[in-house]
Amino acid sequence: MEQQILHSKIYEKPGTVPILIFHGLFGMLDNWATLGKKFSETHEVHLLDLRNHGRSFHCEEMDYTSMSEDIVNYMKFRHLPKAILLGHSLGGKAVMECSVKHPDLVEKLIVVDIAPKAYPPHHQAIIKALESVDFSQVKDRKDVEKILSQYIRETGIIQFLMKNIYRTDDHHFAFRFNLKVLSRQYNQLINKSISHGKYSEPTLFISGEKSNYILKEDEFYIHQQFPQGKLITIPDAGHWVQADNPTGFYESVHEFLTQ
Repeated sequence: MEQQILHSKIYEKPGTVPILIFHGLFGMLDNWATLGKKFSETHEVHLLDLRNHGRSFHCEEMDYTSMSEDIVNYMKFRHLPKAILLGHSLGGKAVMECSVKHPDLVEKLIVVDIAPKAYPPHHQAIIKALESVDFSQVKDRKDVEKILSQYIRETGIIQFLMKNIYRTDDHHFAFRFNLKVLSRQYNQLINKSISHGKYSEPTLFISGEKSNYILKEDEFYIHQQFPQGKLITIPDAGHWVQADNPTGFYESVHEFLTQ
């Protein structure tokens, strides 16, 4: 079977160590467009769609091992001997997995608002909302919004999900992500910690002040696998740290990259 390569958008800057940026569950590379452009002032930047997301390939397999291999395959395909990996949430777990399995490929690691541990499932309302959309009955985007708002109160989350809607070749609407696989694999993705292993190069863990994804007691486990791990908290930010406080987020990452 022909090897499939993740879809990406690249801001080229030859002679620099590239930063590979990965979004979270139900996200897409466009979520990082503004910050990607900003980071490209100093580094080459690759914004990527994870498998089963955005314009990347859809497939039945969805676990941290395969997502980590996607990163390795992408780097080989693009002839990148080393990269700085940055991942948010689900993307954060993927880059942690890759760094403990292939430490020689990773120059530095940035993990946004996720720990290497297993989490209890907590996206049930979102998945139920998405599964309630019957695209054969949808006339326009407003119809989808109406259905989602029956299950999801936060307008920010609804808008975030709405970015994934596109028109198919036969003029119907559809989600860009592979909902069937994501919903089937969801529990084992969330409920699983990353593999055992160690990544001993500089690592930055960023949490949002209003988020509970990284707890005080997680620091012990973080330092076991990431002995050089440094934890910082961004004020006025929830789980979507980079969207809630982009300036604080950018400055913290920029400082880490220039150290």
